[in-house]
Amino acid sequence: MKAILCSQYCQPDDLVLAEVPDPVAGPGEAVIAIKAAALNFFDILMIQGKYQIKPPFPFSPAAEVAGVIESIGPGVTDLKVGDRVVASCGHNGAREKIALPAASIVKIPDNLDYDRAAGIIIIYGTALHALEDRASPKPGETLAVLGAAGGTGLAACELGKLMGLKVIACASSDEKLEFAKAHGAELTLNYAKEDLKEGLRKLTGGKGVDIIFDPVGGAYAEQALRSIAWEGRFLVIGFAAGDIPKMPLNLALLKGCDIRGVFWGAWTRLNPAKNRANLEKLVKWTAEGKISSHVDRTFPLAQTADALKVLAGRQAMGKVILHP
Repeated sequence: MKAILCSQYCQPDDLVLAEVPDPVAGPGEAVIAIKAAALNFFDILMIQGKYQIKPPFPFSPAAEVAGVIESIGPGVTDLKVGDRVVASCGHNGAREKIALPAASIVKIPDNLDYDRAAGIIIIYGTALHALEDRASPKPGETLAVLGAAGGTGLAACELGKLMGLKVIACASSDEKLEFAKAHGAELTLNYAKEDLKEGLRKLTGGKGVDIIFDPVGGAYAEQALRSIAWEGRFLVIGFAAGDIPKMPLNLALLKGCDIRGVFWGAWTRLNPAKNRANLEKLVKWTAEGKISSHVDRTFPLAQTADALKVLAGRQAMGKVILHP
């Protein structure tokens, strides 16, 4: 089968399309013939050796896959050949087939296409865990989402609205803000044109923001924290801007606020049953049209480098999908 391989830490253009042996389903496993594999910003960090998880070489990027069960190993009873499924794999999704533990695989309904299914797991899983488990949300509270047109940002806008929060989308262009508004945001702020701290304070009538969802980091993080309400919650999602901010801790004291880390990957390993329930709920919501799982664009497997460069340039609004 064909696979995109990272054999040493490299840039997207250095990835190689190669032939590798077909996977075989071991005990408790199933082989998925991959129809769609979703890319995320951390795939770029992973191939560069800058991510906290470092798979052994050679590996493929892409941590989410959707497809059809091709074979099952001994002991697998809840899946059968031909089932339409989605799964999180951590890495190795940019290939034609993958063997995964059956416990990590979730069936999808016939009315949910593979592209949208592949994009559900990480961004919506992260946003749901962040908002439901970490943010202690109360209906009517304000939620400011940085990078609101990106993957997790868009998911946070949609889920925030579903949870009854007043969503303020923050992004670097008016086009991105209009897109976020079409996906659940009530108010918008262009931080390329307007000061983020003052803008958020103005939009909340001087009270400040109750919950800040920050997958961007960099210089925007401290500005956002300075706009937080008394007893607000600042959610640390990631660092798409590249720089990990160093926050003045006196702000946490002066604002009586919390800075809460959101590490979805580690949480899923510690709470597999709750994570599976979350994923099943998200699959259902996507099939019902309650969340969009919007696909920005798709690429054939051979153009994985181009797909990653779209993410690196922060050009995507929604998910970037590979078609093995």
